[in-house]
Amino acid sequence: MAASRTHTAEESAEMSDPGAGAPSTFRQAVAALDAVRPRPEVTLSPLPPPRRLAPYAHAMGASVSEGGEELADGRFVLLHDPAGDDSWGGEFRVVTLARADLEPDVAGDPLLPEVAWSWLTEALSARALPLDLPSGTVTRADSAFFGGLAEREGKAELELRASWTPADPGDAAGHLLAWCGLLAQCAGLPPESSGAPVTALPRRRGPRSS
Repeated sequence: MAASRTHTAEESAEMSDPGAGAPSTFRQAVAALDAVRPRPEVTLSPLPPPRRLAPYAHAMGASVSEGGEELADGRFVLLHDPAGDDSWGGEFRVVTLARADLEPDVAGDPLLPEVAWSWLTEALSARALPLDLPSGTVTRADSAFFGGLAEREGKAELELRASWTPADPGDAAGHLLAWCGLLAQCAGLPPESSGAPVTALPRRRGPRSS
């Protein structure tokens, strides 16, 4: 898994600041996101927000590491359009990406897309977070090596892209924590608590060599 990008203190402050002209509801949501402290294996960091998806945006990157090895990564973006967006069904939209390496035999499991999507829905429902218009894709990609690279073991990657409209922007922190739970699940980590059981697949492979 590629190493997460690091930023200077000035870059982080600039990317975390929604600007004095941003609506108060967006600024409050951003403050809540920046205050989130996920489980120890998950590290959050600011990312440059997308400029063309909405008038206001805040982006965060995440990586899951265990024993000094990165197992999964992704990004979480909160979009806001004060005028509302018909395709969102509201003024806010969450857009996410999660990636993790898998064992090739796990990647071939016909239930993988449904199970991976259920990790997201279960993570959100576990926190009782109401939302609207969820959508997304689950992609699995296999890599085989030939010629001078033939000695390398085949690789497979899971990629889950998802977006949804939070019913209450005041729950932004909860949505980020739920997504961090999904990312940890993609990395093969056990749930933090002994709550409702989650759908499982065999453990994914370790981090890719770069």
